[in-house]
Amino acid sequence: MPLPSADTPLYNHPLPNIEQWLVSQGCQQDSTQLHCWHISKSQWQAEVCLDVDQITVRYLQAGEQGQDIHRAFKYSLSRQDIEQAVFSGP
Repeated sequence: MPLPSADTPLYNHPLPNIEQWLVSQGCQQDSTQLHCWHISKSQWQAEVCLDVDQITVRYLQAGEQGQDIHRAFKYSLSRQDIEQAVFSGP
């Protein structure tokens, strides 16, 4: 199933498309919390969760004191905007 155009709000993507997109970004689905995904990059690691009205991201130990950094993005944002915000890192 092809993804809608990158400027389409994420709420207009069927769930299988969102999951396909997360996999294409290098995410792996959590086996116990199926709405959460994990990603590891060379400079950072994060947990991405598909909540009811937004995507939440927790960058693990990414703060100056080693604390987690939390961010949330509404599904009304385009896939391109969310991709740039989430996958560019903390």
